[in-house]
Amino acid sequence: MPNFEHPEYPEATLLHLESMVPCRESQVSSLMSIFGERQHFSFPSIFIYGHTSSGKTYVMQTLLETLELPHVFVNCVECFTSRLLLEEILTQLQNLSSENKHGSHVPCDTFNDFVRLFKQEIITQDLQNQTVYIVLDKAEQLREMEANVLPGFLRLQEMTDRNVTVIFLSEIVWELFRPNTGCLEPFTLYFPDYSIVCRDLKELRHLAALNFTKYCEPVVRGEANERDTRRLWKNIESHLKKAMQTVYLREISSSQWERIQQDDGEPGHLKGLSAHAHVELPYYSKFLLIAAYLASYNPARTDKRFFLKHHGKIKKTNFLKKHEKTSNHLLGPKPFPLDRLLAILYSIVDNKVAPTANIFSQCGTCYTD
Repeated sequence: MPNFEHPEYPEATLLHLESMVPCRESQVSSLMSIFGERQHFSFPSIFIYGHTSSGKTYVMQTLLETLELPHVFVNCVECFTSRLLLEEILTQLQNLSSENKHGSHVPCDTFNDFVRLFKQEIITQDLQNQTVYIVLDKAEQLREMEANVLPGFLRLQEMTDRNVTVIFLSEIVWELFRPNTGCLEPFTLYFPDYSIVCRDLKELRHLAALNFTKYCEPVVRGEANERDTRRLWKNIESHLKKAMQTVYLREISSSQWERIQQDDGEPGHLKGLSAHAHVELPYYSKFLLIAAYLASYNPARTDKRFFLKHHGKIKKTNFLKKHEKTSNHLLGPKPFPLDRLLAILYSIVDNKVAPTANIFSQCGTCYTD
């Protein structure tokens, strides 16, 4: 029996879906409950958030394709203007019918035009009696578009009077999305990290693929069966720790690691291996550390002079507070609020920095260090 239960879909389909989304059973069950049956009206909008590589895009694509639900999937980074985004949705909507897999380009200049054309396409595609899902991946890009785009998608079901659900996939929380003018609140769903050791699914898959042969050795030798997880884990544990110290940090290549497994040697035996002589920090962590240093050693009243290009005239004065006559480096670092750290970060990084979950997790690391 599958873990998923739904009267709309056969058991074989649910079993296949379960095998495709490991460690995401809870989130998939929640989504299937929200979706209901094909003819049911679902939530007008669903907001799914979590760290990068936590399975948001993969789970949504797998769920919608396996259950054969009519859907449109758009990456907001590729469709970086509202016109490109709206036209891409309409074009994909044309392609939903089996007779027309190469829909013609649909010009759409405004959101009002989109609502009108969307209603027409729903009738043309004969989708009035089932829910159509519009998935907007990298949805944080919507904040850079016209002010009416995000509220429009949140109320698309109401505006079109059609059975449609808009799903937003993002790395940042809804509180950083909410428009100032008010909007229809979406249903929010959080995708936690796959592992406390490694947040990146791609890295986990990479490590698992390289070490699976070692994990299966006791079964191959006849010392354990495939369900004896305790003995299998004991065999792989020390080996996996070495892999996390070398392969995960890219000190050695995958081919070198496979050679080590064949020779049953140690990573340090490889010629030229630095053994943690140099570990590269994530890109924004470097700037966060610089921002933290500046915030801890400079008074807050100097931020305007140091970090604003057009700060206006600042009166020169010889007046110094008693404690400022001594070098700040001799007095040691001072505490500072998180808002000030982020403000300095945004001013010293050339490109725009979205306040994603990764940024806040790196902030936590800086504070801890």
